[in-house]
Amino acid sequence: MLSKSNPIKITTIVRCLFVILIITNSYGQNTTYSQFWNEIQFNQTLSKKWSTEIDIATAYSSTESSSNLFDNTIQRSLRGWAHYYYSSRWKFSTFFAYYSNKDVPEIGQFESPEWRFALQGIYYFHKTGYTLSTRIRTEFRHMKNQDDDYENVFRYRHQIKYLKPINSKVLREGVIYAVASDEIYLKSGAKVTGESFFDRNRLNLGAGYLFSDDIQVELTYCNEFLPRNNGNQITNAASLTISFNNLLRNIQKKIANRHEQEIKDEE
Repeated sequence: MLSKSNPIKITTIVRCLFVILIITNSYGQNTTYSQFWNEIQFNQTLSKKWSTEIDIATAYSSTESSSNLFDNTIQRSLRGWAHYYYSSRWKFSTFFAYYSNKDVPEIGQFESPEWRFALQGIYYFHKTGYTLSTRIRTEFRHMKNQDDDYENVFRYRHQIKYLKPINSKVLREGVIYAVASDEIYLKSGAKVTGESFFDRNRLNLGAGYLFSDDIQVELTYCNEFLPRNNGNQITNAASLTISFNNLLRNIQKKIANRHEQEIKDEE
């Protein structure tokens, strides 16, 4: 009889073999860039089942002539989420976002504004001392190509993620954690993104720290492999994410508490 852990192990092995196959069969000159990605997340709890989130992000990149990873601003984005917590293991989400992809010829990128809609599901394997999760996301992208026409691109993403607290068995205030993930991207063919079915593979390794239950910082290294017809692209990126939970509500509480204290002092 197969154990419950076998399906996830088999999935991981198949994905690794698939990525290796893609890489070993990709020919052409590789171009490598260094980048920095930063994102600020604002999460707001509505109830036990629902929450919202707003993300503001910016990406910077080096070029072939400059190794400075802040040489060019290549993307800015604004994304709004709705999350539904179906159970302790299942979380379903959707987002609507706008991406401003800048005109940066030095890295082969042209100006391409993009509207994006996505549906996402995450399944959590809660274990003692760590959490393993698998995420499936489908994205509908409405993007402008080099002819100033908008094209529709469908993209499928599948991620496996491992998260382990270092100085505690659970995530809480003052805890440092390690995180690792791997994600594959598959897409429909279009002039704006190319005709290849395999879009990219993204590997993340890093760590995070919880200043409190409502403030979290995560710093990771990302290796992204993009096979392209005119030569493969490899991106080495540092990624910084800062998350705030219930920021407005916490500010309102502090103001209310300070006001109550002032009234007591006057009495």
